[in-house]
Amino acid sequence: MRLEVLGKGAFVHDGGVRFDSSKPVAVLLHGAGSDHTLWSHQSRYLAHRGLAVLVPDLPGHGRSDGPAPATIPGFAGWVAALLDELGVGQASLVGHSMGSFVALECAASHPDRVTRVALVSSSAQMRVHPDLQGAADRADSLAIELMVGWSFTGPRRLGGYATPGIWAEGGFRRLLEDALPVSLAGDLRACSEYQPLPKAAQVRCPALVISGSHDVMTPASAGRSLASAIAGSRFEIIEGAGHSVVFADPDPVRRHLEAFLIP
Repeated sequence: MRLEVLGKGAFVHDGGVRFDSSKPVAVLLHGAGSDHTLWSHQSRYLAHRGLAVLVPDLPGHGRSDGPAPATIPGFAGWVAALLDELGVGQASLVGHSMGSFVALECAASHPDRVTRVALVSSSAQMRVHPDLQGAADRADSLAIELMVGWSFTGPRRLGGYATPGIWAEGGFRRLLEDALPVSLAGDLRACSEYQPLPKAAQVRCPALVISGSHDVMTPASAGRSLASAIAGSRFEIIEGAGHSVVFADPDPVRRHLEAFLIP
């Protein structure tokens, strides 16, 4: 569906089920250089299990108008405005990579509005490698090669994706090609500059952190450190998975989210 958020056009996917704000609401947030299609597998499943699902293209991404905010708090403010626009008082938030920081910031800044928060491929610190940041700043295709190479690691580079007809690595590459000249450099810089641990200490709602055992961009050890900073949080590792676990390992991510969001 299309709507206006803060005076700009925005696209929000509903998982294939018309949005109904009387149901429990779950907002799924994509990462740097991505869009709502990242969550295609999980969004449809959850929307058909009684949740009202919102999967936005964040500003400056996909089909939503830009520019993209320069900071994680800027993205979080936009998410809060989206909920206002749809008349949603409370929601669960799920984020991947950069989206996990946006979800974390929302949970810390709007504790009365976030009922649960799930952070996938997240970290206690997300310092972007200078070679990657430099390539993204120059809109050099090297940035795409580095992100694809670092996101699909270990056994998942051999293929065998769970969703029939999907080549996850190719789909991710296509998203990055669209984002490279528009938003990728700013997304990466926002991740590098964000300090998640002070915000993690402020989270009061139930929290879940999911890491891939082969993630080289946000290692499982860094995900565990973030989880340790959130009181009462749960930490799960998906064996064999890399940074793009949402794409490449959709079923285990879906199972963890279903158990967490639909107790």
